[in-house]
Amino acid sequence: MKIDRSLINKLAELSKLEFNEEDAAEIQKNLGNILDLVEKLNEVDTEGVEPLIYMNENVDVFREDKVKQVISKEEGLKNAPDKDSDYIKVPKVISK
Repeated sequence: MKIDRSLINKLAELSKLEFNEEDAAEIQKNLGNILDLVEKLNEVDTEGVEPLIYMNENVDVFREDKVKQVISKEEGLKNAPDKDSDYIKVPKVISK
């Protein structure tokens, strides 16, 4: 695939981006380098190589969730700086 100015313009239009001439030239060069790298990777013989699913042999070890400490609502509200009968009051953070 040839990376030319018309392809850069099409990509810019599709992505709703604007490039000056200098940036477009750099993007054209970088895309060409990426395609060259992919072509090099296509030359590697991968016959008989299993797909890599995990980077190492470890398997996730999950532990069972257990409740270790339960506090009552009153204990939870005890140290709140501002509270209602059932809730912790916090300052408003969303403005109109």
